[in-house]
Parts: sequence; structure tokens; C-alpha cells
Amino acid sequence: MYKLIASDLDETLIGHDHLIHDQDELAVKLAKDKGVYFVCATGRPYTSVNNTLKQLDLYEAGQYTISFNGGMITENKTNKVLHYEGLDFDTANALYKKGLEYDVCMHVYLKDCTYVYNFVDEEKEYQRGRQVLIETDEKDLEFVRGKEIVKVLYMNTDYDYLFKIADEIKDLTQDLDVSYSSNRFLEFNHKNVNKGAALVKLANLLNIDVKDTIAVGDNYNDLSMIKAAGKGIGVSNTVEEMKKECDYVTEASCDTGAIAEVIHKFVLK
Repeated sequence: MYKLIASDLDETLIGHDHLIHDQDELAVKLAKDKGVYFVCATGRPYTSVNNTLKQLDLYEAGQYTISFNGGMITENKTNKVLHYEGLDFDTANALYKKGLEYDVCMHVYLKDCTYVYNFVDEEKEYQRGRQVLIETDEKDLEFVRGKEIVKVLYMNTDYDYLFKIADEIKDLTQDLDVSYSSNRFLEFNHKNVNKGAALVKLANLLNIDVKDTIAVGDNYNDLSMIKAAGKGIGVSNTVEEMKKECDYVTEASCDTGAIAEVIHKFVLK
């Protein structure tokens, strides 16, 4: 019996219209009523998912969220941090200054806020309703020295361009965990910090065998947890190259109830 479902948010649980399908909301609540943990596993900050947790009746003690691509595990509502692992300042600053050489929008994630450089209109539209970002035009990160930096990312909607950047800065990122998400982000976390490692940590904390977990996602930053879980699932709008890595691919997309399909097929059957 599966005891924990870890689900990506954007383009997995949350559709392109920024909404959760009614079928998904109901299915998550039914799974919870059956005693199954439903864990939001996102690249975004924990503070950005509170409304989602409330909508799903998960904003309470004894429920958990994986955020920052696995950089943090938090108990919902109490804000108790069970696990945290971020970037050291010099690494984050080097990534930021290197990003100035490319045509990218950059996000710098601190525990309690996110700064954005070159906040282009396309990214403003994408982030509307998802999270609050603070614009900066600083040329380095001295203004946040002494604060905990969780991750840095580059944004450009040309994935080939992001792949090119990743190849060109390999010397800088060889000791980092590098991933892609939402068909627009190149993300940098501390080495071995990813959703898969976080899923295993949380399962261990809850005394759940990882084989009794399900992970659902749509993009490369979800691949580690799809591989780590007992059942790794991609939604139908998953990046095509990833589908062969999944144990199951849903017929439904993020817009048509993919999470409900997973829960009814593997948990409520």
C-alpha cells in the first residue's frame, strides 16, 4: 500500500491556468482521509505554497512540504524546518555574477524571500499568482551576505540556450546539483540537494519505506524523485525525453486531472 505521494506543483498539480483541477483537489482530500500523506514537492519557496496547502486541507501540523527543489523540508503551518541545505555565499555569488554575462533573468532564493534580476515581462506574467519576487539591479550578492541562500536559477524560455549555458559553466557547477524545470529554468542547488534526496529523507523521518511512496512530476527537476520513489509517475505533459524513466505516464495532463488519475489508480482502487 502506498503511504506517501510527493507531487510537483507547477504543470503537475497546478495547471497552466494557475489553478488546481476540481478532481485533483477532491482526490487529494480522499487520499488524506485514507491516511496517505500528500506532499507538495516544489522548486518554489515554502512560503509561496500556503494557499495551495489551505485549498487541499494540508495546512496543518503533521503534514509536510518539500521546497526549493529539496533544499528544505517543512512541517506545514508550524513552519518547523526538518531539513535545510543551501549554497555557500561564494558559490551563489559566482553563479550570480556569471549570469550577468548571459541573456537570462536570475532568481536568488533566500529562506524568507526571493530576489530577481532582469525581471522581464514574460517572467512577470509567469510568476503572477505563484510567488512574490523582489527586483534588484545589484551586480553581485554583497547585499545579502550573511543571509542563508538556498539556490540560484537562470530563466530563459529557450531550453537549448539554457543547455548551452550549463555546458559552458561546467567548471563552476561541477560540485552542484543542476536541474531544469518548467521549460524555462536552469537551477543550481547544493550538491546532492534534489527532490529525490528530500523524498527519501522525509520517508525516513516518517518511518515509511521508500518503496511505499509515489512521486509525480513533469520536468527534469522531478526526475530524481521519480527515480527514488516506489512508483515514479509522469503526467501526460511531461518532457518527452523523461517519459521512458517513468513507471507510469498518466493519460490526463496537469489541466485535466492527472493527480486524480494517479490517486484513484494507485491509492483508492
